[in-house]
Amino acid sequence: MMNMLLPRLILFRKEVVQLWKAFWARETPLYLKAATLFVAFYLINPLDILPDFIPLVGWVDDIILVPLMVSWIVSRLPVPVPVYAGRHGKTVDGHARRL
Repeated sequence: MMNMLLPRLILFRKEVVQLWKAFWARETPLYLKAATLFVAFYLINPLDILPDFIPLVGWVDDIILVPLMVSWIVSRLPVPVPVYAGRHGKTVDGHARRL
């Protein structure tokens, strides 16, 4: 179990960074930006599918649903989406799943 958890955490971190950059890119579709805001709102919203005041069980929806939603959004990003068109030429694309 632990040998599967670490790569998934690393991938989740990459996806979150990628999603943050894509959120600020003009070329990212509005529905993906709205979905990103929904995920952020879901994390801070006290009303969850499973209430957080239930020990451990209340966090299960956050631990499972949030990474799933982030992966779903990243997988639908346009390929490639320019971000901060500066001299470094950074891009954001939907291929964060490659390790």
